[in-house]
Amino acid sequence: MSARVFLELLAREASAVEFEGPVLAARTSGADAATLAELEETKLAALKVRALMRRRARREAELSALFDTAGDLAGLRNLDAVLEAIVRRARQLLGTDAAYMTLHDPDRGDTRMRVTDGSVSAKFRALRLAMGAGLGGLVAQTATPYATADYFADERFRHMSHIDDAVKEEGLVAILGVPLKLGARVIGVLFAANRSVRPFTQDEVVLLGSLAAHAAVAIDNARLLQETRNALEELSEANRQVSAHSEAVERAALAHDRMTGLVLRGGGVEDVAAVVTEVLGGSLVVLDGAGRPIAGDLSRLDGTGRPAGGARDGTEETDPGATAGATAAGMTTAGVTAAAIADAAQSSRALGRTVRKGDLLVASVDVGAEPLCTLVLRADGRVAATDQRILERAALVTALLLLFRRTVAEAEGRVRGELLDDLISRPGLDGLADRARRVGVDLDSGHVVVVVRHDGQRERAAFWASSRATLEHGLAAQRGDELVLLLPGDRPGPLAKRIAAELSASLGRPATAGACGPVHGPAGVAAAHDEARRCADALRALGRAGEGAGAAELGFVGLLVGDGRDIETYLRSALGPVLDYDARRGTALVRTLTAYFGAGGSLSRTAEALHIHVNTVTQRLDRIGQLLGADWQDPERALEIQLALRLHRLRG
Repeated sequence: MSARVFLELLAREASAVEFEGPVLAARTSGADAATLAELEETKLAALKVRALMRRRARREAELSALFDTAGDLAGLRNLDAVLEAIVRRARQLLGTDAAYMTLHDPDRGDTRMRVTDGSVSAKFRALRLAMGAGLGGLVAQTATPYATADYFADERFRHMSHIDDAVKEEGLVAILGVPLKLGARVIGVLFAANRSVRPFTQDEVVLLGSLAAHAAVAIDNARLLQETRNALEELSEANRQVSAHSEAVERAALAHDRMTGLVLRGGGVEDVAAVVTEVLGGSLVVLDGAGRPIAGDLSRLDGTGRPAGGARDGTEETDPGATAGATAAGMTTAGVTAAAIADAAQSSRALGRTVRKGDLLVASVDVGAEPLCTLVLRADGRVAATDQRILERAALVTALLLLFRRTVAEAEGRVRGELLDDLISRPGLDGLADRARRVGVDLDSGHVVVVVRHDGQRERAAFWASSRATLEHGLAAQRGDELVLLLPGDRPGPLAKRIAAELSASLGRPATAGACGPVHGPAGVAAAHDEARRCADALRALGRAGEGAGAAELGFVGLLVGDGRDIETYLRSALGPVLDYDARRGTALVRTLTAYFGAGGSLSRTAEALHIHVNTVTQRLDRIGQLLGADWQDPERALEIQLALRLHRLRG
């Protein structure tokens, strides 16, 4: 029998057992020892060739698998998909029960389980390994492969209880781990594991190491690709921001040009506000230095459309500026009070930029530490920084318009002030009525003269008075330490109260106003000025600084300070209801009052003087209280009533 039979066995890839057949057949046929030795030697050579061929076939399959793996990894773009493909291919190539991967965590300095294939334990999938702890920690620390056929019996690495518990729960016994390296840096560990005892051959270690090398490159490529994508997204976002910034700058430039054009064409504050709302959207209110609206509607800032302020006292004259001031003082917009807006305006002036308060944007401008104007914007959406610059430019333009308006008002105020000064000091001067008509004042209609005493800034008070006089088609002048106004009207008391309240709010100090009127024609202005002056001085002497009144509101004091006051009017104001009651009923309430005050308020002495019972006196006094009011016995009121009784008796 020749060696040809072994070649035929090799050709058909026979099993190792079949190579014993020719040797047994020769021994059975009685072949000599030399022939048997030759066949045995040929059989061993054939088995070596068979083993080499099988090893090379397996190597070829492994290389093919690695090639396929590299191709698969190259086509993946998502890092998680790359990791899952690596672990799945490792399990397939080595034919193990499970495969998994841990990656280095630079923040905590250990490795954590990132992805598994074939795992059934949640505890195992959440495992973390410190450097040098367990088999995986040892591989990560030493950057060399490590294999164990029986994990729990292997004492060559440091066992950790939490790691062993997780491995036991997963049921793993044989584990092979190889490092994932980028250059000299270990980024993780790739594992293949069996749930039974299994030694790993050197070829399997090399195979898993080759896969780990591909995996490390793929992971790095995926990371670089992700970083590239992130960089592209950042560039795209930067491009969008640059485009948005360019658009915002262009919009700001356009808004600035439009506002500048408005100033050159003589536009007003309302026109500037319209440009801002057209460019930025939302609702805008422009406040003056005292916080009163001069453009826009406060009720629109809170989005409800409700009026933002309360009603005024019906006894006072209606005044748009005063109403606006009260509105600003009491408003609440979008959860932000007027006090909060005032604080934001102060911060804006101090910082020189827009300040956000709630969903409102506030930009304010001052001149020489004096607040000039404040713009309050409630935008429809998010407002960029460049849009805030638009609001700041609008505030500056508004301030310029108001300064120009103030300059014009001051010039006109000087003309009006000189006219009022001449009406007071030189009432007989020719042409006063004509001069008044030229500034829009008709002296022949009813006017009230108001004199104001205050301790505030004279310049601020003079500007306020000049503006008020211009708005109401009147006159104003600063004369020494007093402020004089000539305003249309026929009710001195209510007008004086309003002027005192508004100027006190503007100055932040008490302003006391006395008034007289109405006067018709230039001739009566001087006398009315003297009486208004005495009323203001009387208020301060009575400790009523900060109030306003005419002679009629001063009671008996008005008889002293007024020129030609009507005594009948005073009597009616003090005793009118009692006089009318006696006239209708034929009673003696006036006589009872006289006796009561004459008896020093004693009921018994009053009864004796009138020859009536004390109960009758009590009943009459109760009736008087119903007619005159519960405060008729207060000291000041009682004094007025006693003076009226004396005048009534003198007239009788």
